[in-house]
Amino acid sequence: MLKEIAGGVCAPKGFKANGIHCGIRKNKVKKDLALIVSDVRCHVACVYTTNLVKGAPILVTQKNVSDGFAQAVIVNSGNANTCNADGVEIAEKMCKLVEEYTGVSAKDVVIGSTGVIGQPLSVEPIAAGMPSLVAGLGANSDAAAEAIMTTDTVKKQIAVSFLLDGKECHIGAICKGVGMICPNMATMLMFITTDAAISSAMLQKAISADVADSLNMLSVDRDTSTNDTLCVMASGLAGNAEITEENADYAAFCEALHVVTTSMCKKLAADGEGATIPTSSRPPCSAPTPTGDACCVRAGIRAQSSIPIGWTSCSARRRAAWKSARTAAALRFPRRRQRRCSPKRRSSSM
Repeated sequence: MLKEIAGGVCAPKGFKANGIHCGIRKNKVKKDLALIVSDVRCHVACVYTTNLVKGAPILVTQKNVSDGFAQAVIVNSGNANTCNADGVEIAEKMCKLVEEYTGVSAKDVVIGSTGVIGQPLSVEPIAAGMPSLVAGLGANSDAAAEAIMTTDTVKKQIAVSFLLDGKECHIGAICKGVGMICPNMATMLMFITTDAAISSAMLQKAISADVADSLNMLSVDRDTSTNDTLCVMASGLAGNAEITEENADYAAFCEALHVVTTSMCKKLAADGEGATIPTSSRPPCSAPTPTGDACCVRAGIRAQSSIPIGWTSCSARRRAAWKSARTAAALRFPRRRQRRCSPKRRSSSM
């Protein structure tokens, strides 16, 4: 039976997390560095932004997970490390810092950065904060969720438990994103952990199929970021028989994964820049759908749809509203027609 539980990314067996303020941000109250570490090497699957311009963290992550394995995730907020001459070098140094302080190979590190684009990122505050960050590793998903926030107003995390092969398994997630969220993955930064045993190939198949009906349908401002990344790590410590093909266990895993991703989508929509109506206060949609009403809120405009998930983008409805508003303004304040002189009048004035 699938049920929501506490713990975030630390709910699955074998995962520890932490988040601190290391000095990337000037505001000392806000955390700006997060770390997630697994006790064992994990099968991994990722999905990235479709933006033609990709940040250095994505380029380094793609290289590191090319073998289908990862064991740690390090994320900084306050600086996106994008469009910098030394961006890849800085990202690789961050991976090496993880190796130095945790023992996890730098080649098994997923890296994420979020914040201002085009500003140099110094590795010095990150290096200075690593001892404290690693020392605090534990059941601190809450701190990690806070450390990856930028203009988010609330932390976003979830965890669920479910059964596979008679074993209790778990999936946990943290994410951030309120702006530059546009359809076609990956819409923001999201890091998912699970203790279910599933091969890298099947994990990639599951997440790639899932985002088509979840994250790729969320839009806040129609801007696709340069650093969007979704990463799923599976430790396999739950003890179930490893999923290597499409079967009943694979279907159960996909169902649990979809609950996590759609729940996060609702949180992202509710906290989107300009959102004014909480998703929990929406009236039910009259269209019959498997999971209830489908609605997303942005800038006070509501849109409902029969898409069979918990929400959808209101971009199309918003564009229609803007068009109607422009039409109304044009009727109310018509442009003055320019007076044209007749040829006869022009000739008489010359």
